[in-house]
Amino acid sequence: MSAQQQILHFPLGGKIGLAPNEWQIWSGQDDAGLPDLEHGSHNVLVPFSWWIVHRQNPDVLAKAKHGQIGVWFSTDDDVLKHAELIEEGKHYWPLVAAHFPIFRDGRSFSTAAILRDRLGWNKEIRMIGDVLIDQLLQGARVGFDSFELRQDQDLAVAQKQFDLFSVTTQNSWRSKRTLMSAL
Repeated sequence: MSAQQQILHFPLGGKIGLAPNEWQIWSGQDDAGLPDLEHGSHNVLVPFSWWIVHRQNPDVLAKAKHGQIGVWFSTDDDVLKHAELIEEGKHYWPLVAAHFPIFRDGRSFSTAAILRDRLGWNKEIRMIGDVLIDQLLQGARVGFDSFELRQDQDLAVAQKQFDLFSVTTQNSWRSKRTLMSAL
């Protein structure tokens, strides 16, 4: 999978900004194993399904302990079914990502919400795949704090999306609703 050079980063309690993308997204299809992390990008997001199979490999564990490996969840990954592995992953993965295979497929929004609300994930969760500007506000509400947009999306326009609304009427991962709390 190709990656943007920059991502939008919107940490909890912080301001939206651009940051260099230091993570390559790996499909896990290469029979030779992990990409070369010594040259070029030093960090890789591996498919969660690949992690399940290779998590006992000493080389994989060593790289994970150094913060060089994170995982990305496909829309078919059942994060609740694998709660124990995700709990274990909190000690290894500096970030996780949820993949949007096509912008109309919203199942990865649920993945982020479950990771935050039910599994207590407190590190970075990134949107990857077919991510459009239109998805950013909803993504930020359910628990995403970084966004790798599709190549044809304008990052400057994307940054402005977070200033469109000053009042919310629904609770979110970021804050309580403002309209009802003012009454």
